[in-house]
Amino acid sequence: MYEISVAQDFAAAHKLNDYQGQCSNVHGHTWKVEISVTSGHLNESSMVMDFKDLKTALLVILDRYDHGYLNEISPFDTLNPTAENIAREIYQDFKAVCTGCKLSKVKVWESVSSCAAYWED
Repeated sequence: MYEISVAQDFAAAHKLNDYQGQCSNVHGHTWKVEISVTSGHLNESSMVMDFKDLKTALLVILDRYDHGYLNEISPFDTLNPTAENIAREIYQDFKAVCTGCKLSKVKVWESVSSCAAYWED
């Protein structure tokens, strides 16, 4: 198997619901999203897919969150906007448009030392 990954940042604010602590207040992050895809074979250019195409697809998904308040953006207007839930939502959005490769996992970093990952077996 081959695996490739790209990462992209977006800036957004959120607050955590049902949480006791400072993160229950509105605050922002420069979120880093890393997406990985796998394939058992390479295309005619000897790639899983072009990094540029993967990054472009990720940017399209992230555009709806960039410089927004996540608690007001569906599905986070009803779903707690934790890094775990953000990772799952981005995974589901990308899975719907991923062709020619298998989505492996999505990691969402809310700081340089803290991330959550989501994948399906």
